[in-house]
Amino acid sequence: MAVIYQAVCRRASSFLCRLHSTYVRKMRYLNELRENDSFCRQAQTSGIFYLFHNLSPFLQKVGRKYLVPQLSATEMKRILEKFKETEQCIEKSVLIGCSDEHIPYFALDLGALEKSAIESELEGSFTDLRKALFVVDEKDSLLLASAQALLRWHDSHQYCSKTGQPTHKNVAGSKRVCHASGIIYYPQMSSVVITLVSDGSRCLLVRQPSFPVGMFSALSGFCDVGETVEETARREVAEEVGLEAQSFRYSASQHWPFPSSCLMVAGHVLVRAEHAQISMNSLELEAARWFDLEEVMEALQRGPKTSKQEDGSILPWFPPKQAIAHRLIQEWVKQQTS
Repeated sequence: MAVIYQAVCRRASSFLCRLHSTYVRKMRYLNELRENDSFCRQAQTSGIFYLFHNLSPFLQKVGRKYLVPQLSATEMKRILEKFKETEQCIEKSVLIGCSDEHIPYFALDLGALEKSAIESELEGSFTDLRKALFVVDEKDSLLLASAQALLRWHDSHQYCSKTGQPTHKNVAGSKRVCHASGIIYYPQMSSVVITLVSDGSRCLLVRQPSFPVGMFSALSGFCDVGETVEETARREVAEEVGLEAQSFRYSASQHWPFPSSCLMVAGHVLVRAEHAQISMNSLELEAARWFDLEEVMEALQRGPKTSKQEDGSILPWFPPKQAIAHRLIQEWVKQQTS
């Protein structure tokens, strides 16, 4: 009777699974990988690996395009053997996703090995993530950003903050555990609000000293403890450019791995045109100014390579389309021209 019951349950479960969307099946598969160490360890033998070296992702240039190599488990083992590393090195990898066909994706940092030797063997190069995000396609840029954020978190959370004892990651890398205290640590993201300020006919863009030469972007700042998104937006606008926000309209959100793992919450802020005199906080910003629609549309066509003039001056340019600031600027242009 029990055998018949189990068979019926399996058939029912299979039927329900077929009813679920590809997305639901994919999310449930990933959840099982995160929660079941044995299942995840088995998945590593058929997974795809993205390589990093001290948090820099590995890229290959093919013609004018940059590709992110996907190494099979077999190729990964071959490389480890060549550089006299044991297969246990794969245990250091972290799960970063899977395909619709349930092929798992892992990220592995080979910072302990000689960088140039790996680059020569695989005919590519380890590239700074800030550069990599803007030269690979959107799907790969999302994976690389998530992978680096997770690898960085594991590197900086190897000890329990209460006991000082080592913490141990699960196979998927979705958490770390202190066996001495029983505390479980999960990766966390800091909340950041990024806002495009407008007075109705112009938008305000700023430069931080860390920005590439000539680049202007939207205002951004970390949320303080206890603040709402709206309160953060209002405070940041007041602190950095001395203006009082009248309203906040949500746009979208984006994971951003700099300076560490952040959740960027983007929106539009409106200030009164009659009170739009900028009072810049020079401790935070290098420049802040209003742009009219024509200036914005011209700057959207530029990039770093086309911003330098014959006289040596630099024309303003904006973050590329992969950055959520670009989306905010495009939305403002659409609103102004509709």
